Amino acid sequence: MSSTEQTPRPARLAAAAGVTLVEALGLLAGGIYMLVRVLADGGDVTSGATGGVTVIALGLIPLAAARGLWKMRSWSRGPAVITQILALPVAWQMLQTDGVIPYGIALAALAVTGLVLLVNPATTEALGIRRPGQGA
Repeated sequence: MSSTEQTPRPARLAAAAGVTLVEALGLLAGGIYMLVRVLADGGDVTSGATGGVTVIALGLIPLAAARGLWKMRSWSRGPAVITQILALPVAWQMLQTDGVIPYGIALAALAVTGLVLLVNPATTEALGIRRPGQGA
């Protein structure tokens, strides 16, 4: 195979990139919403802006991971897995709060789906990640 040819992207890897992208877009939208809300409500602008910018910055991590997964870069699996793991306690808290339970269910389903897709052997093989005990 020449250096310009690339292994076809497994469907599970494409799905993992999609899940990670949805989470990234959710974080980015949430951060923007926080910024707009604090400016519209005239509340504590400093803490509101800090929170909004922080959530936007956190959204850039899974956004980069989704792009890396789509381009089949092995480095991208780590941040994508961490995103899924961090989403689980957030989903748990949402499940404990009236009014956002459906969002908690959706986030939990996304996170579990993302984890399953990211540890799938087809995904790890496509990313060039060796399992323990595999030779070099």
